[in-house]
Amino acid sequence: MATATRSKGRAPRNRTLILDDRSRVRLRKKIITEIPSVKLTTPLKGVALGDFRKWTQVLPLAHVDLLFLDPPYNLNKSFNGNRFSQRAVSDYAVWLDEIVRTLKPLLKPTATIYICGDWFTSVSIHEVAAKYFIVRNRITWEREKGRGAEMNWKNSSEDIWFCTMTDEYKFNVDVVKIRRKVLAPYTHSNGVPKDWEHTRSGRFRDTYPSNLWTDITIPFWSMPENTDHPTQKSEKLLAKLMLASTNTGDFVLDPFLGSGTTVVVAKKLGRKALGIEVDEEYCLLSAQRLELAEIDNTIQGFSDGVFWERNTLAEQKVNPRDSKEMDLFTGNCVGQNS
Repeated sequence: MATATRSKGRAPRNRTLILDDRSRVRLRKKIITEIPSVKLTTPLKGVALGDFRKWTQVLPLAHVDLLFLDPPYNLNKSFNGNRFSQRAVSDYAVWLDEIVRTLKPLLKPTATIYICGDWFTSVSIHEVAAKYFIVRNRITWEREKGRGAEMNWKNSSEDIWFCTMTDEYKFNVDVVKIRRKVLAPYTHSNGVPKDWEHTRSGRFRDTYPSNLWTDITIPFWSMPENTDHPTQKSEKLLAKLMLASTNTGDFVLDPFLGSGTTVVVAKKLGRKALGIEVDEEYCLLSAQRLELAEIDNTIQGFSDGVFWERNTLAEQKVNPRDSKEMDLFTGNCVGQNS
């Protein structure tokens, strides 16, 4: 089993996953490196090394239920030495158009597509997405990280465009509700709560998800899912998208896998997945995270089928001085007066 190692200069409590040479040798056997010479008749699962365009030529048609597309945004960025340079909006749209056009034949007619970007990249995303898919919404999620700017507003959000191939698609809204603290605990005349419940941690309400997400934590040094990838998405973010738009056993494709979050979340949620990544180091990190998912399938911020607001936990301890304890989401007393 690969374990995280701590490089010189990292804090003792730093949980960032790092590969050592011994792990690299072992994990290379777990990634797919050779592109088949003939077109496949069954989906390929796991982590594949290489350019997605070459892999696309051998993958089966119409087998993907969910496409998670997280390409480099239209800005200057280095990914382990592979540099992406910002370009004109029109040029980025042409580049993105080629990507979408190449991937579309792999999608089922009932498939859902999520395309990631920032405010600047989203200009091109909508243009391309509307050309090939039905654009249904744009999720904006808050990034609590980011550099300040003296002459501009700090960039603290990113977008995810929600698209489908047709009007026939999955959206499992009941499994992606968010549990929020109740600020105004209204009750019926008989004292029964209106649309909220007592829990052991307080009063909470399960609410329908909106297209504004303020409960996402970007992986950082003390989180076990954290890697040194510069634009890593959180497992909680992927879990929301995957639960809403797929069922158990469905197939997920990520052609810009990065550090592996998509395939890891798919494994934890019982989905099948293929992630393609051009950088070997990121492929190895993905394979390492898949190993760790075999012994720990938890997703931070998602517990007992509920997404929790940032800084709230289903496992919060009850104050032993409280006279009564309320069982989680049942309202039944489980303690006695002290």
